[in-house]
Amino acid sequence: MNIQPVVAAVDGSDDSLRALEWALDAARRRDAPLRIVHVRQYASWAQPEVLAAGPPDPDADPVLDQVRGHLAQRSGPPAAEYVALEGAPGVLLPEAGSAARLLVLGSRGRGGFASLLLGSNSLAAARDAECPVVVVPRPGRGSGGGGEEGASAGAGRPVVVGLNADSPDENTLAFAFAEAALRGVRLRVLAAYPWPLQTWMPPGEMPPPQVDRDAVEHETRLLADGFLAPHRERHPEVVVGVDVLPGDAAGHLVDASRDAELVVVGRHRRRLLAPARMMGSVTQAVLLHAVSPVVVIPPAAAEE
Repeated sequence: MNIQPVVAAVDGSDDSLRALEWALDAARRRDAPLRIVHVRQYASWAQPEVLAAGPPDPDADPVLDQVRGHLAQRSGPPAAEYVALEGAPGVLLPEAGSAARLLVLGSRGRGGFASLLLGSNSLAAARDAECPVVVVPRPGRGSGGGGEEGASAGAGRPVVVGLNADSPDENTLAFAFAEAALRGVRLRVLAAYPWPLQTWMPPGEMPPPQVDRDAVEHETRLLADGFLAPHRERHPEVVVGVDVLPGDAAGHLVDASRDAELVVVGRHRRRLLAPARMMGSVTQAVLLHAVSPVVVIPPAAAEE
């Protein structure tokens, strides 16, 4: 058994129970322990002069009691560790993922505005956790009635991964190949290139030569095939399809999520002039609008 647990964050909401079911399946597939975490926000945390006597008792947590009851209804309930924490979920949940194989959350919790597509705690975890973070969306997201079907696992649905041919992320590709192999499904790789190209010219400058779209697409495909080659060698059992598409990468990934079992995206590397952790506009858009669960992969420690 892998000693790194799959961590499921719960708060009593339907969203977190859906995330718990996803985490249960992920732990079984990986032969990993399951850890169920509830972070309680009590008034004492917000008052610096009040000192907590010790960590909260998981046996006296009504949310964890609800989860125990939920799991007890099935035959052969899974073994799980229950952990109660007290403080700010946006801080403690990323910390809970520091020694985890996966951190799994619902897209929304109990608080906030009902119209929000992504809760602040899920966003903070996806941005800051040191492990891959899976965000499970609500059923019905997306138009055309595809949300209910796309939000649940289905036979034959591929794992989808986004590939930036200008700056590929090896961690993201490695996770996507391993997940497709673990699930026994196809891997669909989406490599988008900017089109139409935006050109800025100062007054008096000659316009640049016309760019051949077919040439740009061909070059992007060659780069993608080169980046994928070592992963294909490590996972020859995975059937891989590569789509090279023009335009908006986030839009293509969201469209692909309607028929996907999981969408895999990377998190931005830290930059010298921007040392804070950043989500990236494509990753954030996918988290907000994808129909299927989304996993956000952190960059390697050396890269950060």
